[in-house]
Amino acid sequence: MAHDWQLVIDARRPHKLADFWASALDYLVEDNDAMIESLVTQGFATDGDTIVHDGKRAWATLAAIRHSDDADASRRGTGAARRLLFQLVPESKAGKNRVHVDINVGSDSREAEVARLEGLGASVLARVDEHGHRHVTMADPEGNEFDVQ
Repeated sequence: MAHDWQLVIDARRPHKLADFWASALDYLVEDNDAMIESLVTQGFATDGDTIVHDGKRAWATLAAIRHSDDADASRRGTGAARRLLFQLVPESKAGKNRVHVDINVGSDSREAEVARLEGLGASVLARVDEHGHRHVTMADPEGNEFDVQ
């Protein structure tokens, strides 16, 4: 049985990082505006728990993106589906990632994808050519490494 999953990523600016990765992966930024409004109205959350991002109410310390095929998964609950959750932490990234994303576009599209991601705020860390395999290691706007293959 396949499971829904969520990868949680620490971030200094969770909404900015969610916007980057949504564009990089062609995912959707979750719209929690109605749910948050309901929770605030019921007294389960306060206005101080929220911000306005892209014209919608969002959690101040959390932002999430999900695969477009899983748009209906939000009805199953928070954390359902193929989801990346970015959570606010006080410290900046230190050291190398223990987990990273590989974006697989193929050798014919690799350089165009690298250029597109640079335009979104990523930077090239290394061009790797080893054991007959080539990829570009990049960093997202907060320094998290990922590979374009």
